[in-house]
Amino acid sequence: MSARRGGRTALVGLLAAGLCVGAGWFTRLPAAPAADTAALAGRYGFTVQDVNGDPPGARTHRVVQPAIQHIQGWISAVGAAAGLADLDGDGLPGEACLVDPRDDSVTVRSTPDRADRFAAFPLTPAGVAYDARTTAPMGCVPADLNEDGWTDVLVHFWGRTPIAYLRRPGVPLRPDAFRAADIVPRPTEIWNSTTANVVDFDGDGHLDLFIGNYFPDGARVLDGTARDDPHMRMQDSMSKATNAGTNRILRLARVERSGDVGVPRYDDASAALRGASSDSWTLATGAQDLDGDGLPELYVANDFGPDQLLHNRSVPGRVAFAELRGDRGANTPKSKRLADDSFKSMGVTFTDLNTDGRPDIVVSNITVERGLEESNFAFVSTGTGPLGDGHAPYRDDSEPLGLSRTGWGWDVKAADFDGDGTDELVQAVGFVRGRVNRWANLQELAMANDDVVRFPAAWPNFDADTDISGRERDPFFARDAGGRYVDIGQRLGIVNHGPSRGLAVGDVDHDGRADLLIANQWARSQFLHNTGTAGAHLGLRLLLPGTGPGARPRPAVGAAVTVTRSDGTVLRGQLYPANGHTGVNAPELLFGLGAASGPATVSVAWRDAAGRHTTTRTLAPGWHDLTLGA
Repeated sequence: MSARRGGRTALVGLLAAGLCVGAGWFTRLPAAPAADTAALAGRYGFTVQDVNGDPPGARTHRVVQPAIQHIQGWISAVGAAAGLADLDGDGLPGEACLVDPRDDSVTVRSTPDRADRFAAFPLTPAGVAYDARTTAPMGCVPADLNEDGWTDVLVHFWGRTPIAYLRRPGVPLRPDAFRAADIVPRPTEIWNSTTANVVDFDGDGHLDLFIGNYFPDGARVLDGTARDDPHMRMQDSMSKATNAGTNRILRLARVERSGDVGVPRYDDASAALRGASSDSWTLATGAQDLDGDGLPELYVANDFGPDQLLHNRSVPGRVAFAELRGDRGANTPKSKRLADDSFKSMGVTFTDLNTDGRPDIVVSNITVERGLEESNFAFVSTGTGPLGDGHAPYRDDSEPLGLSRTGWGWDVKAADFDGDGTDELVQAVGFVRGRVNRWANLQELAMANDDVVRFPAAWPNFDADTDISGRERDPFFARDAGGRYVDIGQRLGIVNHGPSRGLAVGDVDHDGRADLLIANQWARSQFLHNTGTAGAHLGLRLLLPGTGPGARPRPAVGAAVTVTRSDGTVLRGQLYPANGHTGVNAPELLFGLGAASGPATVSVAWRDAAGRHTTTRTLAPGWHDLTLGA
């Protein structure tokens, strides 16, 4: 080879390397100065405690059917979940349900700040058909399913239909305090459910269920003896997959008395979900009233393809939706248009980023530098008028807000952790932790032809030793004076035991400071007890009258609140505790009053079968119980 040709080759190589370095530099998020980050972090304080120990014989992966044995690590990547609620009836959300994949347990336990109140105990499926060899819990949702004023727990699974663990009124928290019950007509069906939500979709005053399914119905994913399973398929595309299990909407029809509990019975209203909102690979959902009519819109966050934003057109007794789509301008990439993305959405939350009164939508995606660098979404509203004509008035501002890239994202939650009236954002991140870096295999999969990716045999190896984004740290975003979000999680001492999945927020001791429960995958879960400066706050337990003799008031899921502080600042919130992936917030609303410590004007709107109602009160700072319509 000539010297001239060799020089040209070297020059091309140097230019290529320079372009790669330059591209990496320009795609990195700008970092805040250390002094600014330290000042932001100084407003917060948390004590980090383990929620659970290591169970005997703790596993690190799942038993799977033979066809997917070589991707056992990938299949084992989900299943950790947590929810906060008042399970003992003392008025404080100091109890938790926790799903631990290491022994496939679903436990009820106290939060660590008051761990000596009762012994943790498992929820066991006594009295219902259950095969522990082929079934695993994926999430737990505390909610009053039978409207008696006692908090039940809905558990969803891979391998069967959901089970309602119904709280026996007045029984102290112990193993016999809950009774397992099937809630669907055909409980022997095989569903592979990865997320669930409790929402009054049709405005009749009763809680309905959304069950988000992942693998196809009937697929025996966790059955180690299931050979030649005709239902077993992976996604049929990495960017527009629509061959998953069928998403379900179950509308509460009645409550049947059985012994000392009421068993909820549901009608199948899944026909309201059409096309991709029915058969996409759903990992999270979010309900929120975006147009002020008292009916919640539904955001369906899907893996391997576009999300859906569904405009609620329901009437009592009938659930109906119309899909909304965002606009695409000349400078808008296709996947940044709402409902047209090709990303891997895994979590969703709502907060008012631009303070215009319409909730904005924050969505988790995979955003790994030098890996799969997609983008989180921060869909900011571009108007406050009525929804309609298929138009979603939102644009993605995640990049200028500093929220676009974090890691392999899962659940995401917005909450005011320092009581100043502005929400912070926290996100669960990480995929699988192991010993062998399999990013090259994942890149191979990402470039595979859609015609073959559905077949497990065409997949590269992701065995039990796989590591892909296994050592990421959960970000904690605070907003700086310029309006940009800055990750201060490392300065707050947030260190993950393992990849995180579900996040649950609640003021467990009603001291006016929001606490955080983190469900980790294949590792001990963690509780962040808020020890920051306690400021003026307004906490609301919004309740509806219970149903039936002796019933107590129940959480008014779906209620919307407007708080006008004594300094004129307006704050808003809506009560949808189960939004997200597998983390369920306490069914309460907490507003930081900042320096405005005087009484606040509180307007509450809610809906039932008789229509929409409002009430306005003047309330002093502190916690208040409001029973609506009493």
